[in-house]
Amino acid sequence: MPSSSGRKTVAVMRGLMMLCDSCYDQVMAEQLTDHKNFVQNYEALFDTICPGCTDINRPLVDDMLGSSE
Repeated sequence: MPSSSGRKTVAVMRGLMMLCDSCYDQVMAEQLTDHKNFVQNYEALFDTICPGCTDINRPLVDDMLGSSE
């Protein structure tokens, strides 16, 4: 099971997403966050993060995408 130690967070409409260092750096480089570290465009965020970050945040991702699973 993936560990959350050493992960950084960004805020999204449904909570906090834990990101690895690489994904966090990429999100910051693409300026997807505002001054409060909130990501408004979550679809761009999902396109940016790696499969590992998607997996560790799966319940949040599914909720935000409206998954019925």
